[in-house]
Amino acid sequence: MRVKLIDPSAFTPPYDRALAAALAAAGAEVELITSDFLYGLVPPAEGYRVSLDFYRRTTRRAAGRAGRAHVRRMRKVSEHVPDMLRLRRGLDREPAGPDPLVTHYQWLTIPDLDRHLLSRRRPRVMTAHYILPLAPSRAARNRARRVFERMDAVIAHSRGGAERLVSEVGLPADRVRVIPHGTFDYLTRQPEELMLPPELNPGRREASARGPVILFFGLLRPYKGIDTLIEACGALDGGGEAPPELWIVGNPRMDLTELRRDAERIGIPVRWVTRFIEDEEIPEIMRQADLVVLPYHDGEQSGVLYTGIAFGKAMVVSDVGGIGEVAREHGVARVVPPGDAEALAAALAELTADEAARAALAERSAAAATGSFSWSRIAAQTLDLYRELAG
Repeated sequence: MRVKLIDPSAFTPPYDRALAAALAAAGAEVELITSDFLYGLVPPAEGYRVSLDFYRRTTRRAAGRAGRAHVRRMRKVSEHVPDMLRLRRGLDREPAGPDPLVTHYQWLTIPDLDRHLLSRRRPRVMTAHYILPLAPSRAARNRARRVFERMDAVIAHSRGGAERLVSEVGLPADRVRVIPHGTFDYLTRQPEELMLPPELNPGRREASARGPVILFFGLLRPYKGIDTLIEACGALDGGGEAPPELWIVGNPRMDLTELRRDAERIGIPVRWVTRFIEDEEIPEIMRQADLVVLPYHDGEQSGVLYTGIAFGKAMVVSDVGGIGEVAREHGVARVVPPGDAEALAAALAELTADEAARAALAERSAAAATGSFSWSRIAAQTLDLYRELAG
């Protein structure tokens, strides 16, 4: 089986590379066609080829310097159509060979345009990492349908996502498949690990001197419910020698002024690390966390969820998209309604006070990491789909 995994803008390099490595380990000949990722290191290629065929001039100019984002976007747009046409020509010219060839799109950078630029090579598969907003307009549903209907199969990471592809996007049910998102277990095997950032460990305190740590991790965006989390933590008991701590760690994509002001008013310590977090920093941050919290207002899936599972962490998550579905079915997290600070506060209060309850959630996370969400299992399901379509 020959597989071309395609993610032009490198939107999800950890997922792309984990899937590529798992497919290669299962015997497939895999090429990942993408662009250079400018925001940190990516997992090394293990058993597969990487072709950085997109936005080469833009990424070359941007390497080593921040640059202006709008300038990079303009340059990227100027390269996009020629790069998509080059990809199409290359795929169309691929020899038939004894093994079937599958093109598997992870993302399309400009979906309304790119659906006209796809290769004629079949079968085509696409992973629906993001399907639709919470209350989509008819125009949004139509745009999604026009893209997804060009595929021979569309993969959703949850049954809820699959149901939305059928009921809201309008795809035939037999064209939609559910294959879980795998854990980001490569983060647990970093060759070099860094100590906790000093912002999280003032005075280099021993972990035993801290209260339970509640961790929000990932890009800081409005829809991720940091405001709800801070409000919920305001209801926690800040008395005693070792009260709970809230750690908010990630690169901001929003103004934090009001959130910081709110955080100063609550009774427990709030520690911030507001920058890009290198992979080598993640293991120690995750291991020191007692609870990982995803208080999202919206979302289909989250890499943070699968990082928490990889590290065997107890979690509290909002009931949005496939996140709540995963938590309920595998028992890896307490589930609360999105935007409900009172329910979130109750879950946090119970779990910060009950070490045994946290341990039970953590044990189920660890089991899920080597079971349903292991990449070997996901690769087997994906290859079964490829073979069915090729046959």
